[in-house]
Amino acid sequence: MYNVLLFCDPGVDDSLAIMYALLNPKINVVGIVSSYGNVTQQQAIQNVAYLLELAGRNDIPIIAGARSPLSGEIAIFYPEIHGEEGLGPIRPPDTVQREVVNFDEIFKIIDNYANNLVIVDVGRSTSLAIAFLLGGEEKLQKVRAFYCMGGAFLVPGNVTPVAEANFHGDAIAANIVVSKLRNVFITPLNVTNYAIIKPENIQQITSQPFNRFTHLIKPIFDYYNAAYKKLDPSLTGSPLHDVFTIFALANPEQVQYVKREVSVSINLGHTKGESIADFRARSSEQVTPSTDHIAISFNYEAFVQDFTNVMTSRINRWGAY
Repeated sequence: MYNVLLFCDPGVDDSLAIMYALLNPKINVVGIVSSYGNVTQQQAIQNVAYLLELAGRNDIPIIAGARSPLSGEIAIFYPEIHGEEGLGPIRPPDTVQREVVNFDEIFKIIDNYANNLVIVDVGRSTSLAIAFLLGGEEKLQKVRAFYCMGGAFLVPGNVTPVAEANFHGDAIAANIVVSKLRNVFITPLNVTNYAIIKPENIQQITSQPFNRFTHLIKPIFDYYNAAYKKLDPSLTGSPLHDVFTIFALANPEQVQYVKREVSVSINLGHTKGESIADFRARSSEQVTPSTDHIAISFNYEAFVQDFTNVMTSRINRWGAY
């Protein structure tokens, strides 16, 4: 089982990833850092609190993450994809109240699970970069691995021709993460664009009230899927970028990686957020302490089956629903 500290900015895709992580018997979520990204930090925190309340997991601390990028730029949100509140058509009840703990809780969790903790970051990289800047290499080296959704290598970006949304949203932070942290596994658009879940998969998952999340899954997926259909009518479903990143951690045998040293362009011009690596034939021989793992392919059938199995779970390790 993997002890996971999850950094996120929910968002439909992040919300599905939270559900997937909480239901997954291979994952023990020990904290959630909620930041700006798809929605404001305040709304992201409210969404996390709502999902944890549904799951009966008020034992999991919610940590207040960043409100804006390191660059000081104004954050851009995407209500046309995620909805005004980040859960498509769903508005979390105003009655949901949860204590939010301070940022230094991250370092307490790292110490408590020293050398037995994985950080998964499926949002903007700001909060994770701040953790490195505050805790330094000495603190962050206690983390076994970092799984980060971001980047687009040799494929088009999804917010500019060269940049993916997470890396573009805070390029300075993304460059710190990929260049300073060790044992980083990157899940870029190269693979996540193909982590497609189709409406028929969702129909199967929501055909019965399997668990406390079942009633949420279809309305938020349908909203997300409709948005993707407008972007690309040829799609047969929607890519679950963030779910895939947790899948990659929990199912390492189903994902293939190449090792390359990665950097992110911090130029504020047209290359901002571009993910850069040397893919020439002999570049794989140049392994350094800052070499990263870039996902390049995966077993699609295994992804769909695993997502279906996890999301139709009637029990998890904390008991029956």
